[in-house]
Amino acid sequence: MNLRQSPAVQQLVDLALSEDIAAGDVTTEATIDPEAQGAGRIVAREAGVVAGLDVAALVFEKLDPAVRFERHVRDGDEVQPGQPVATVSGPLRALLTGERVALNFLQHLSGVATKTRRLAALIAHTKAKLLDTRKTTPGMRLLEKYAVRCGGGENHRMNLAEAVLLKDNHIAAVGGVAEAVRRARERAPRGLRVQVEVSSIAELEEALSAGAHAVLLDNMSLEDIRRAVELCAGRCFVEASGGVTEKTIVAIAEAGVDAISCGALTHSAPALDMSLELLPH
Repeated sequence: MNLRQSPAVQQLVDLALSEDIAAGDVTTEATIDPEAQGAGRIVAREAGVVAGLDVAALVFEKLDPAVRFERHVRDGDEVQPGQPVATVSGPLRALLTGERVALNFLQHLSGVATKTRRLAALIAHTKAKLLDTRKTTPGMRLLEKYAVRCGGGENHRMNLAEAVLLKDNHIAAVGGVAEAVRRARERAPRGLRVQVEVSSIAELEEALSAGAHAVLLDNMSLEDIRRAVELCAGRCFVEASGGVTEKTIVAIAEAGVDAISCGALTHSAPALDMSLELLPH
């Protein structure tokens, strides 16, 4: 995926730079001569998985096309504390002005990739896929879901147009699981899978009878998840969600589900600490 050519990413970087620079970087402009050149290394301060190098490079490129961005690792690579991630060189004003915005993107996306890698590794011995959700930072969905893939996870639907997912409020609004599934199968665009969220075995049985293609087991107990997997065997795709943490994910995966969705991959991932250190000249 070429992030730098994505119009959405271009707009997001423009917005981030406008937000940070506003009327001008008064500190840098007051202290750094316009012709000054320099170089600096982006260094990891803790262990993790890198994601977002193209976005960081784009930040500096937009400030001054003369900036050179040399990668020492690739997105998806694991790094250790003190390891150089990239070197930036060129007009010193651009390096200093772009530092914070570039690091904000890189640290946040690397944090998402790191959390994803950690959870994916825990269930690697099972068939369960690790999926993200739509619980993303407004405007950052494309990048956060990219970071999930860098960490070894997979993407659920990118937006509301990509798949039918009947949730509790859809079901409540039409009077039940069966009616919601019936309407979706009749009215949704041809070819879209109909998935329905269920929170009990009774709702699951209703969804199966109505012809749901996939079910989302919402905050079910392990006992009910195991029972649901038995009932669904070969009949539909089984996804579990709710209460997914490092302490619970293994047991959920070992219950036999096809996928586990986890909003925490994007809404609660801590940033991976990195810094830009200027090199002596």
